[in-house]
Amino acid sequence: MLSEDLQTPRTAQPATTGDDPLLRLQQETQPAGDNTGLRATTHPEEIRITGIAVMCPQCGARRDWMVICDRNEISIRCRCAHQWVERELTRADYMAMIGEGIGQDYPSLEAAAQAAGYDGALAGAYLS
Repeated sequence: MLSEDLQTPRTAQPATTGDDPLLRLQQETQPAGDNTGLRATTHPEEIRITGIAVMCPQCGARRDWMVICDRNEISIRCRCAHQWVERELTRADYMAMIGEGIGQDYPSLEAAAQAAGYDGALAGAYLS
């Protein structure tokens, strides 16, 4: 028969102090208060990355872009509907490019491209 004083009580898990690397990573990759998955804006001027002007590899366009922020991945889309992920750009670059409160939220990439004229229907046109 076991007596009460021979049983060892269970220890509680220590409360996290904010030094949890997993929580820090989640906070860094998901900005507070921003649950937007897909955000897009148009950019009529040239985009220069490390001093080199971006050029569409399909049609050769050098300006009039749709810049897409899909969580933490930035893509550039041309009017010819060619799109690529631009690894040199970050979400912070996107936010600096559009400014606070500018840009449009869309339910899907297809809706964003069609609404802004980057679905291929205006291929070869510069609208600025």
